Amino acid sequence: MLDLPPLEVARLLRTHQLTAKKGLGQNFLIDSTALERIVAAAEIPPEAEVLEIGPGLGSLTRYLARAARQVVAVELDTALIPVLHEVLAGQENVRVVQGDILEQDPASLMSAGGYWVVANIPYYITSAVFRHLLEARVRPCRMVLTVQREVAERICAAPGDMSLLALSVQVYGQPRVAARIPAGAFYPPPKVDSAVVRVDLGAEPRIPTEQLEDFFRLAKAGFSQKRKTLRNSLNGGLGWGAARAEELLRAAGVDPMRRAETLSLEEWGTLTTVYQQNRGERGVPSNCEGIPSK
Repeated sequence: MLDLPPLEVARLLRTHQLTAKKGLGQNFLIDSTALERIVAAAEIPPEAEVLEIGPGLGSLTRYLARAARQVVAVELDTALIPVLHEVLAGQENVRVVQGDILEQDPASLMSAGGYWVVANIPYYITSAVFRHLLEARVRPCRMVLTVQREVAERICAAPGDMSLLALSVQVYGQPRVAARIPAGAFYPPPKVDSAVVRVDLGAEPRIPTEQLEDFFRLAKAGFSQKRKTLRNSLNGGLGWGAARAEELLRAAGVDPMRRAETLSLEEWGTLTTVYQQNRGERGVPSNCEGIPSK
């Protein structure tokens, strides 16, 4: 336990004449037990640099400052910057940056690669934050993000319940739900419960880098039509024609009548390889000739 005194949220908001802004998804995490769980889930080594997105009133930032060598806290709301300076006064290992994380290169904010990301992010930018971090020039080595519980469970899904979001995260790292946080741990409380999802990223994606563009192209098409078979969704999503979509799927060892949510990451990888082979990049399988690269 880090044994920090509770943050005086009501006083801070009153002193600075502030209220939580619904349009910015502001639900300030104030429960000390929840904050300690997040830091514990992150397993931050003392020499680590941590990027925090949306520090809000600085409640989590205080705990991160105790655990890490350096914390860079990026806050969009200019009205919260004076609050952060007050709350974090004397914390010499914390740098507050005003700006939109989605418009910044994370690597430019950190002094070295291999940084941690630990944050209670606004729910409405969850997918955008994951995409921004995972596709960054220099990716973090670990992400520990508090998100809606339903979204956390979707990210960690197994074949049978996969989604495009789950696939997009799991291609870069291994996610797991590290903790669950009730709505009452926030001020004001959101309408849903939350969960802490931890993603340990590998040095390289689980799909070869040169295949990623086609991997996501096929996956987006596969998930583009809910409750449709892959034969139909690839046909509709890529405009191939059902017969050619079926040929590609059979060449990859995938039953054309299966649905996108049932495929594993490895099966999507095999499908991508066959697709690229057919396109002439690695030779053309005789049973799948002529499938367009569109």
